[in-house]
Amino acid sequence: MPARYWIETLGCPKNQVDSDKLEGTLLADGLTQAAGPGDADLVVVNTCAFIEDARRESVDTILALADGRKEGARLVVTGCLAERYADDLAEALPEVDQVAGFGVPVTLGSRHGHVPRLDLLNLPRPPASAPWAYVKVAEGCDRICGFCAIPSFRGPQRSRDVASILDEVRALSAQEIVLVAQDLASYGKDRPDLGAGSIVSLVEAVGALVPRVRLLYLYPSDLSDGLISVIEASGVHYFDLSLQHVSKPLLRRMRRWGDGARFLRRIGEIRSRMPDAAFRSNFIVGYPGETEADHDRLLAWVEDAQLDWCGFFAFSPEEGTYAFDLSDPVPAALAAERLAELRAAQDEITFVKRAALVGSTCDVLVDAPGVGRSHREAPEIDGIIAVPDSLAVGSFATVSITGAAGTDLEAAALARV
Repeated sequence: MPARYWIETLGCPKNQVDSDKLEGTLLADGLTQAAGPGDADLVVVNTCAFIEDARRESVDTILALADGRKEGARLVVTGCLAERYADDLAEALPEVDQVAGFGVPVTLGSRHGHVPRLDLLNLPRPPASAPWAYVKVAEGCDRICGFCAIPSFRGPQRSRDVASILDEVRALSAQEIVLVAQDLASYGKDRPDLGAGSIVSLVEAVGALVPRVRLLYLYPSDLSDGLISVIEASGVHYFDLSLQHVSKPLLRRMRRWGDGARFLRRIGEIRSRMPDAAFRSNFIVGYPGETEADHDRLLAWVEDAQLDWCGFFAFSPEEGTYAFDLSDPVPAALAAERLAELRAAQDEITFVKRAALVGSTCDVLVDAPGVGRSHREAPEIDGIIAVPDSLAVGSFATVSITGAAGTDLEAAALARV
């Protein structure tokens, strides 16, 4: 029987792409996927290290899988935690057989001496297991946001060739492609050979191959008229904007662009062109120096903006970042109060907006039996639309929204698209 592997993926969609690339190398080496981690000969944990909570979850997962693995199974830790804290992990977790940074091959045997790294960004991967798939178009980031350590371990931006991206899209055989990168709208800025407006050309090229193209992680200053137009033409009117806050002084302290008024104007312009546009963003709460006035501005902005989806996260001091040594820390208890207030406000907005869709019709992609998504819902992130089990997985259908329950909707089928 061939050796069996299990890959446990934590963190963001970009990590999921890395796991898919790693899976491609294991399949090429003759391994097969195990039914679960307890059945595997090789257990790989692809970790996240973005904030303290993510690091804690990664370590807890590693220890749980170490305890549950079968006798003789090999445990390998890879991903952001392995890249950022390789020596510390190897010393602190003797249960782990190998700590492998980005692109370091993972195997059933031990590794000694220098091992050439693989280029995860451009490795082949298996066909998509769902009707949708993430495609990473670039690695790293050139920005200097005060709170973010990603450039220190992911490196500067490195954009892929268009041809390699399109080859991957074809091989995935998915109905929806979700383009991701640390700074998606900056795709191609590090590659003069790709020409100006590279992200616009890329979205158009991918859109010629698949019915749906969705974009995640757009820095607001790069949300150009050209990019808005190509999203409008795609039919997937979904805008995932990396805003982080709305107070101008605090944003500058974050080393970020923009302010709440600019953000509202841009959102308003988009809504005037695409009334059905859906918006998502994330915000940091409790950044050093955040005043009660800053918090009130954010709370009022959330009410004014009426975004469909929002994530709120407590500031996490990351070693090596500009914000790590900033003065005026916000007490954890106060940050927690602010988080709760913002989440409650946004939950109400989201629930009302979802309920307002009852009685409307939309086109859905059927992800799994009884589960669909329209342009308003990104996979694994937002709510879903419950559809009849009779709709074939991977098909598109026009449905009528008949009910709402929190973030999720219920629908009846009208016709196939």
